[in-house]
Amino acid sequence: MTALEFEIIGEGTLVSVDVTHVYNAGYAGRDQAAVKHHIDELAELGVPAPTTTPSLYPVSSYLARQGDRVEAQHERTSGEAEWGIVVIGPGEDDVLLTVACDHTDRALEVHGVAWSKNAGPDMLGRRAWRLSSLADRADDLRLRAWVGTERTLIQDGRVGELLSPQYWLDVLAERGERQEGVALISGTIPMVAGVDQFSDRWEVELLDESTGESSVVRYDVERMPTPIG
Repeated sequence: MTALEFEIIGEGTLVSVDVTHVYNAGYAGRDQAAVKHHIDELAELGVPAPTTTPSLYPVSSYLARQGDRVEAQHERTSGEAEWGIVVIGPGEDDVLLTVACDHTDRALEVHGVAWSKNAGPDMLGRRAWRLSSLADRADDLRLRAWVGTERTLIQDGRVGELLSPQYWLDVLAERGERQEGVALISGTIPMVAGVDQFSDRWEVELLDESTGESSVVRYDVERMPTPIG
């Protein structure tokens, strides 16, 4: 269980929640034909194909974090620009939408995606919208990521490119898991070709261009000391 705190955009209030269950969505683009093409590309790199898409991977609850530092065991780890939903109560107004960055072990990914998702944290922003307050403009929120101290753009898209928060809330409800303390991370959008994802710094922004309000997560990636043995 992890205690997180969010500033509610548009209200200025703070909300705390104990995160008890965390899920990572995968292969979650709305264009599933494009998803299939991506799976084929990954297969050529040795990443095993999922048995079904979209996929949903439970991960340890302690991996949901807010902070400015991620420790990595080696140089082949990287983030992913995502959104996250956090359920803070039973009502329709009790679902928060925030920015997220799923830091993934790419070396482990070729042995199992679910394993790789449990090898790094899900970094969440400190600001969030009530999903209900966004009404029908949630799809229009812009999702971007930059890497390195020079802030090289590596991802740029919209929430609408991914399966919607409501889609996943319905999945959770069908499983009997739409309950307080549940967090779900969305899956990601394509990366810009030629940009090195194995960076020592990641920054992801979820931006409402109609109001200028945003939620940002940024962190440094620090290599752990060399092990003995």
